[in-house]
Amino acid sequence: MLTELIKTERVKQLLPEIKAFMAEEVFPYDLAWSKMPFFQLESTLNALREKVRAKGWWLPNFDPHYGGQGLNLLEHAFIAEAIGGSPFGYYLFNCQAPDIGNMELLHIAGTPAQCEIYLKPLSEGKIRSCFAMTEPEFAGSNPVRMGTLAVKEGDEYIINGHKWFTTAFDGSAFTIVMAVTDPTAAPHQRASMVIVPTDTPGLKMVRNLPIMGHTGEGWVSHSEIRFENVRVPASNLLGREGQGFALAQVRLGPGRIHHCMRWMGICERAFDLMCRYAAQREIEDGRTLGDLQMVQQMIAESRAEIDAAKLMTLSTALLIEKAGQKAAAEDVSSIKFFTAKILNQVLDRAIQVHGGLGITDDTILALFYREERAARIYDGTDETHKASLARKILKRYAVSKG
Repeated sequence: MLTELIKTERVKQLLPEIKAFMAEEVFPYDLAWSKMPFFQLESTLNALREKVRAKGWWLPNFDPHYGGQGLNLLEHAFIAEAIGGSPFGYYLFNCQAPDIGNMELLHIAGTPAQCEIYLKPLSEGKIRSCFAMTEPEFAGSNPVRMGTLAVKEGDEYIINGHKWFTTAFDGSAFTIVMAVTDPTAAPHQRASMVIVPTDTPGLKMVRNLPIMGHTGEGWVSHSEIRFENVRVPASNLLGREGQGFALAQVRLGPGRIHHCMRWMGICERAFDLMCRYAAQREIEDGRTLGDLQMVQQMIAESRAEIDAAKLMTLSTALLIEKAGQKAAAEDVSSIKFFTAKILNQVLDRAIQVHGGLGITDDTILALFYREERAARIYDGTDETHKASLARKILKRYAVSKG
């Protein structure tokens, strides 16, 4: 396959070892782990994190100064697929959302003091973080509309607001909050990013949101939180005032590559489970599910779709590497909605082939189906990306009125 032609020597060396580690030490156990409370499981995961660190795989896509491997975006895409087949894969390699995005933000815009206080322990895996942006009172598809305010008073910001889907807030050390600092500015220059330690007075967790009946805790949770007269030093501003959306865009392009290749890892695992079950499950003496043409169709369509989504994503990663995010804007929109669709279709087929077993928690498919339905919503809904892509395409067909 074409993917072999764009693998660097470094990736060719890393991949077999990482795949073997995942097959031997993660995949056989992650279904049982997923049923345990996170804080009870944490010591087990930390022991595996130390193994990953010892093997030199820690932070595959981050600056070596902070203990990372320094892989470029395309190289990391291959690693992301290999470890993405487990709900805990990214966490074990310390490249999990929302922490890796916050590391990138701090690396790009953080002051030396901010990097020492927040980035250093985060990159070492000593603390966790979160990112507070989405608000229940406003449509997430229009992020310039938000009610959270950060008012500067002397050498402090006073923050008031209401956020939810703040992933991994539970047990985190700090959050980066997106808040309006100048309501009179142009829409995309109103908001700023401010670092808020989670033990700051006035910052309260309302609840961990139940996701299709599962609440979760720790890193595997999504919280509703409130900022009530939260005071932080003005020095906690990340970047400049009004730079919030610009910084968010820097983070989003590579982040979507990470998501899409993680989804490819999930697709490959679901595909493998589907094929194994189809080949072994007898429907009568001497005949298996795999002998049925409708099941064969599911397998064939899934293989073609996974390969197509994977090639689109790797092509986009390569384009970002060579030409930058702006040149790849249309491609990023395309892979976001297309890959999310393929992910959900492949999971649905895998569950269908498994029958009643597929909707139980006796396989990992139900967990993926429950957690990854949100792939079509977060980081821009399908509809938002489709509309954006279509407008850019149609603009090229517009008749000049000049």
